[in-house]
Amino acid sequence: MSLPFSIKVYKQYFNFASSHFMIFENGTREPLHGHNYRVQVRGEAPSLEGDMVFDFLDIKPIVREVCDSLDHKLLIPKDNKHLKIYTDRKNYVIETPDESHFSIPQSDVLLLPILNTSAERIAVYICDEIRKKVTQKFGFAFNSFEVEVEETPGQSAVYLHRE
Repeated sequence: MSLPFSIKVYKQYFNFASSHFMIFENGTREPLHGHNYRVQVRGEAPSLEGDMVFDFLDIKPIVREVCDSLDHKLLIPKDNKHLKIYTDRKNYVIETPDESHFSIPQSDVLLLPILNTSAERIAVYICDEIRKKVTQKFGFAFNSFEVEVEETPGQSAVYLHRE
């Protein structure tokens, strides 16, 4: 009988400071603001390979790389139907339904393939990126993989992906 095992990893350097605004279904938006996000992950496997679910030394740099890619960026949900996003020279121009226009250097913006920049949607994005990198680099897939994204202490969203 095989029992499920899991690893949980949280390091102080699993963090990123980013700005964003939410676009609500009626087209209104939050003011532009930022968070000092923290991330923790948990992966489950049906059995142990070599007495470990997955080596901590292998997962930590991947989580850090994904967090670092989000650090000091304006996070924009490119799949949001209410936003108009285009380039103007070296800037992204983002137009919102309230007729706000943001013109931001492309190097300061990360266009994410998500519908909105809620902690929940960011958790899905982070989960997908980590799983993809683990599979590409190690040919390994967790049965389930959980990502928790904390916006502020005591306030977080959790996404659980199951195979």
